[in-house]
Amino acid sequence: MPSPLALAATWDTKLAAKHGAVIASEVRHKGNDIVFAPTVDIARTPLAGRVFETFGEDPLLATELAVPWIKAAQRQGVIATVKHYAGNNQEGTGPLADQARPGLTLQALGILASEGSRMQVNAVIDERTMRELYLPMFEAAVKRANVGTVMCAYNRFNGPYACENQVLLEEILRDEWGFRGFTIADYAAAHDTAAGLTAGLDFEPWPGLVYSELLVNAALATGSVSMADVERHVRRYLRTLIAYGALDRDPFVPDEAAIDRERHLRRARKIAEAGITLLRNDGVLPLRARELDSIAVIGAGAREYVTGGGSSEIDPYTFVSPFEGIKERAGARVDVSADDGSDPQRAAALAARADIAIVIAQSYSTEGVDRRCLSLECPPAWGDQDALIRAVAEANERTIVVVESGGPVLMPWRRQVGAVLAAWYPGSPAGAALARVLFGDVDAQGRLPITFPERESDLPAAGDRRAYPGVDNAAFYDEGLLIGYRHYDANRIKPAFAFGEGRSYTRFRFSGLRIRQRGRGPGSVVSLRVANIGRRPGIAVPQLYLGLPSRPRGAQPPKVLKGFDRVRLRPGAAKRVRFRLDRRSLSYWDAKADRWRLARGCARVLAGPSSKHTPLRGRLAIGKRC
Repeated sequence: MPSPLALAATWDTKLAAKHGAVIASEVRHKGNDIVFAPTVDIARTPLAGRVFETFGEDPLLATELAVPWIKAAQRQGVIATVKHYAGNNQEGTGPLADQARPGLTLQALGILASEGSRMQVNAVIDERTMRELYLPMFEAAVKRANVGTVMCAYNRFNGPYACENQVLLEEILRDEWGFRGFTIADYAAAHDTAAGLTAGLDFEPWPGLVYSELLVNAALATGSVSMADVERHVRRYLRTLIAYGALDRDPFVPDEAAIDRERHLRRARKIAEAGITLLRNDGVLPLRARELDSIAVIGAGAREYVTGGGSSEIDPYTFVSPFEGIKERAGARVDVSADDGSDPQRAAALAARADIAIVIAQSYSTEGVDRRCLSLECPPAWGDQDALIRAVAEANERTIVVVESGGPVLMPWRRQVGAVLAAWYPGSPAGAALARVLFGDVDAQGRLPITFPERESDLPAAGDRRAYPGVDNAAFYDEGLLIGYRHYDANRIKPAFAFGEGRSYTRFRFSGLRIRQRGRGPGSVVSLRVANIGRRPGIAVPQLYLGLPSRPRGAQPPKVLKGFDRVRLRPGAAKRVRFRLDRRSLSYWDAKADRWRLARGCARVLAGPSSKHTPLRGRLAIGKRC
């Protein structure tokens, strides 16, 4: 399947359900009762090694994709696991990043030795930031999706390890949110038998080092835990298996032949198509095969399967490379040739002879270690890809760059090329999906779930080692709410490409903003009209942001995503899109009162096609008149 970040780029809740259903179906046919997904940790920094496993930088987007994912997965008969609870936003940095290569095990990466390692770092997060950014996805997974299991993270969280953190595991998760499933430790995330049993950790997966029979009996014998503690965890575990039907059926028997591979591949292709994000197009796309005689496909990614490393890395049972997909779609009349890009001069010579040059650039991300930098020159690299792109662009002004990556990359050459697409890690049907987008068989539909910076110095916490990767095994989230687009807005930094941004092959007009006020604000409805004023059918993704009023105890980011939709429109068609605002969407967490509080005052209403382009403006009174 396309990576979760590729799914996030679709901004499509229905596709999120299909993504979850496919994965759960294959998990079930491999004989498993539980799937360790989805990952809902917010991308605090794009350098983090597991950003490709996340749903991006915004908690609302992550929530609205995670809930249907979980529901669809659990309808397949398996139990979903929302992870990693909580504050798991980095893997670790240092020279080990230079050694990361596809196929290396986490043990080979030496994750314990890396600076700011997830295995040791203490994520120090103030309560408001925790509640508004890093916990909403988990809360929704419990309350709205009825998730069966919650996986606690490796890192410490405001002191105790996450898997020995009573505030997280008992006070918030169970007492406040009403969670009734069982908690499970990430592998090797449990440290102390008595601490885990008393703080709320129910289950440790293989090999069960901390919850071994020997250590549990020893804890009982010394009186550090009681049999009531043990029985509480056993009851939670068994109750969950019963509640989700695991004990009402015969055990799942591995039967991979029963996997509907063709259907799953079609779904994977559709998701990959919807997630591929067109960032620049100087009239080069869509391609028209009848107008072409030759295409040069350049770069190691032209023929390779590109994916993220670590526990989510798999070998697909089939793969269509970009070269194969483009060649098949172009047809026999068009000469499609390939070059691995290892020699920029040779690649440039091939590009000069072709009508179109397509560079497939790669960036590798992996669990266990963060990326050393966002440049395409960073190890592990396939040569100096920035230099390759420049050489090809100089040789052919109709150069298209496709970046397969686990997150944002720097694009210093973007104004020198005809088109740029972010394909993420597109999965098995990479080539087929890419070809359909390049040739306009489907609209360019993706929208960025994460900001692409102009330079690394623009990143949140850039140059602040206390914030990232941390000092003395503590990462202080001093930026508070200002991550992602909130950071760029608050500091008036222009990104290369903004959160929510993505081009289409048609044009849309956003107009007719209406705000139907209800009482003190909650229940109010904001609507807008989206019209396709181009010549092709296309997908629009209208986005609603609010700039909540600031108060001494409730300072707000300039704007925050509060709603989005995905609308398919024929040429000339229009649709009115509505967003209902509930109490939570108009509130902030008041740490002193320990509750959500309405942000009283006059809220700015902003709407449009991206976080940076919100042409529709209005005001909404919350708690009092504007």
